[in-house]
Amino acid sequence: MSKKKTVRDVDFRGKRALVRVDFNVPIQGGKVADDTRIVASLPTLRYILEQGGALVLLSHLGRPKDGPAPEFSLRPVAQRLSELLGQPVKFVETCIGEAAQAAARALRPGEVLLLENTRFYPEETKNDAQFAAGLAALGDVFVNDAFGSAHRAHASTEGVAHFLPSVSGFLMEKELEYLGKVLEAPEHPFIAILGGAKVSDKIGVVESLLRRADRVLVGGGMANTFLAAKGMSLGDSLVESESIAAATDVLRRSSEKLLLPTDAVIADAFAADAEMRRVSVDEVPQGWRIMDIGPQTVSSFIAALQGARLVVWNGPMGVFEFPAFARGTQEVAQAVAASGATSVVGGGDSAAAITQAGLADRITHLSTGGGASLEFLEGKELPGVTALSEA
Repeated sequence: MSKKKTVRDVDFRGKRALVRVDFNVPIQGGKVADDTRIVASLPTLRYILEQGGALVLLSHLGRPKDGPAPEFSLRPVAQRLSELLGQPVKFVETCIGEAAQAAARALRPGEVLLLENTRFYPEETKNDAQFAAGLAALGDVFVNDAFGSAHRAHASTEGVAHFLPSVSGFLMEKELEYLGKVLEAPEHPFIAILGGAKVSDKIGVVESLLRRADRVLVGGGMANTFLAAKGMSLGDSLVESESIAAATDVLRRSSEKLLLPTDAVIADAFAADAEMRRVSVDEVPQGWRIMDIGPQTVSSFIAALQGARLVVWNGPMGVFEFPAFARGTQEVAQAVAASGATSVVGGGDSAAAITQAGLADRITHLSTGGGASLEFLEGKELPGVTALSEA
């Protein structure tokens, strides 16, 4: 992938930087409940302010259906950002039109303006050119630091880049650097670990990683579809019948690289307090379902990680939101952190598992984008990245 220009390539003195950030954070009781994504944007924002620029910030929040809705307002985010930056953050209840333009024009160097949720306007998700031009009119330079939205061709991620010089922020740069390494120059032994519920979402990623990695370890619900493709009956376990043919094809071509579960923790219901027991994967009785990988599988996955130089992990090993079925995910998280390898962990659930286990500082790169990192690892072009200026 070609290198992209970054904020280091721009002289921000006296300029307004229109920055697409990812402030899609949980709001509870009118306050930001988790500010991880806001904190992640600070290096880029502080750099531009230190260089003498002013900031005009764009983000979406949630999926508002019918235009503006108070519960999807970014106003609480302005409050939290102001606390984190230690300076006032101005806020306008629109991201387009005269009010937004007047607020942007009034900015002095070193000042910060956050605009209202871009998804209050249907033109955002339609990538409407006129809407994108209206956003572009608010700044002199476009900075995209929202990797988590880079796989969507929306007005604030892709459209606006056609109207302004466009560069990546530090967060975007780091994502592209680490994920790019995985695709272009991985260190070997390279071990990939894939989990999560659905194989249909990840069949492209499985194939991409099988071409590049030395082993691909598969857990979570998606492993069931591979086990079913091997002819096992798995009781009431989640199996995507429409993906069995694709899974069979992958097994036929790459079964020696693929490491599947040999035992599982099963439950008699999909519930936190269900009755549970450990069985071999070919012994799941009717009325029971696989909820986590078993201890034997955990041991074989840990053994496969020995001596790895690069580990990529996306997706949990089981229903880890239920404590009784979180062990597989937790033990894999510990093993990835302890592996000594360059570790790249992508996707909301795997990142949450790492953070929950207090291991975030022992992972080389925790990706901020779930869908975006998956599409990138599949080798797809990300519209929000493609639109940035070449270095």
